[in-house]
Amino acid sequence: MKEYHKIQSIYFRDPENNYKTFLTGQWSTPELEYLQNAEWLFEEKIDGTNIRIMYDGQSIKLGGKTDDAQLHMQLVGNIRTLLGLDGVAEPETLKKWSEIFVPKEDSPLEVCLYGEGYGPGIQKGGGNYRKEKGFILFDVKIGQMYLTRESVRDIARQLNLEVVPEIGRGTLHDGIALVKAGFKSTFGDFMAEGIVARPVVELKDRRGHRIITKIKHVDFAQ
Repeated sequence: MKEYHKIQSIYFRDPENNYKTFLTGQWSTPELEYLQNAEWLFEEKIDGTNIRIMYDGQSIKLGGKTDDAQLHMQLVGNIRTLLGLDGVAEPETLKKWSEIFVPKEDSPLEVCLYGEGYGPGIQKGGGNYRKEKGFILFDVKIGQMYLTRESVRDIARQLNLEVVPEIGRGTLHDGIALVKAGFKSTFGDFMAEGIVARPVVELKDRRGHRIITKIKHVDFAQ
């Protein structure tokens, strides 16, 4: 199953300070510049490690950002327990997944749940999010199609998974202002890392890449 695509930053970075901060106003892609005043959906960016949960109609497998990525063993164990992949619970889990994800006739089933492994020991400040290592869902892809936000939330509900919280909606200028000022994380009394923003209607550029961007508070620090 394919790795999750790269998420482009909102602006180009400043080479004068080794690319640590943004060149404000210099959009990183022409699509972002064109859509700057469109309506975007903002979700809190979680500082963790990328996790893939892959299902082919027969089995469920876990992976990291790449096939060679090394994952925290405790995180893997916690996710397997969360999904019901331990011992006697596994057959019932597979039955449930087969009812949620039904293949089309004469077409192989390729489902990938993309999320973040997060918690203590995963990135600096991971313990601010929760007391134990866990998983939070942010995207679902079936075949070549990414699902809508509503469908992602529905799948999360059916599988009893957390889903990244929606912070709000607005233009890219609204999102930039929010992140630049800093805002409190949904997960506790600490500053959020930033947001991931996507158009409220799924869009792709002329190369077939998704239009999506990230805005991090640290990139505006002087």
